[in-house]
Amino acid sequence: MPLFLELLRSETAASPERRAAALAGLRAYQEASRPAARAPMPVVASAGRAVLRDYGGGGLPVVFVPSLINPPLVLDLAQENSLLRWLARRGLRPLLVDWGTPTPDDRAQDVTAHIEQMLLPLLATLDRRPALVGYCLGGTMATAAAAVAEIAGLATIAAPWNFAGYGDALDPISALWDEAHATCEQLGLVPMEVLQSGFWQLDPKRTVAKFERFARLEPDSAEARAFVTLEDWANGGAPLSFGAGRQMFDDFFVADLPGSGGWQIAGKHVEPEKLGVPVLSFVSTTDRIVPAASAARIGTVHELAMGHVGMIVGGRARAALWQPLADWLTALPAPR
Repeated sequence: MPLFLELLRSETAASPERRAAALAGLRAYQEASRPAARAPMPVVASAGRAVLRDYGGGGLPVVFVPSLINPPLVLDLAQENSLLRWLARRGLRPLLVDWGTPTPDDRAQDVTAHIEQMLLPLLATLDRRPALVGYCLGGTMATAAAAVAEIAGLATIAAPWNFAGYGDALDPISALWDEAHATCEQLGLVPMEVLQSGFWQLDPKRTVAKFERFARLEPDSAEARAFVTLEDWANGGAPLSFGAGRQMFDDFFVADLPGSGGWQIAGKHVEPEKLGVPVLSFVSTTDRIVPAASAARIGTVHELAMGHVGMIVGGRARAALWQPLADWLTALPAPR
């Protein structure tokens, strides 16, 4: 909250009426009613603190790899707005990686360790070669896993790979990590607030404007309920282990190990163009969190003019992303 209020003061310094409207929206959001939490889907495998949750269905197993940042449930945001449940009704078997909650004892686990010690062992429990679908940083991780795992195909959704493509946006990201590094190292964790403030800085005007807009909505409207559900997801989530945060900021954003070919998984350099399986890449041309210049472009590239989260849960998501993804998955050749 203090970080948001600091951003709000900065963005509305010349407009007290906008500040008042955004604060009213923030208050309305805090006071909004929430539905009861849904029961989590059953666990079919575990590796360390990570588990694999089964969404039913049949046919090809499709393992969804979410980002380490924010909860994985953006892929199952609401009963009526769930990519995973929708795919389960279309002859596929979606399985969701849930990374669990790290503790200070996990401080050394970097992104690479999450793949080697959790994701790859989870994939090894399946009795049929799965397809991998990775969203955001999960797409980066799924691409790395695909270099060493036996899979039927890989789809990435707004997955950063060429981190040099962030351009000038790297400056505030680096400054944020320089400021937070010592505290995070002492904690052994990177709190969600640190990561969230980084996202806010990518598009501060929109961060303020969405609360101004929410203040004008009828509290019980479908639009208001959808806002609360999505905002709860965006503001929630476990911290990162310190190792994962350090690797993200130092090795990915600054050194661009993935994009420069320097990242290794299980002793093997990750070369996306040499995966040897069908690949589909969804790239947003309007994404602020994963700019198009930074996104993985492997195999068949499907460009969308949609926001980073909107492409998963927005009003046009079903036609623009869900259906093309389902069509591609169902057309994958049967594993030999």
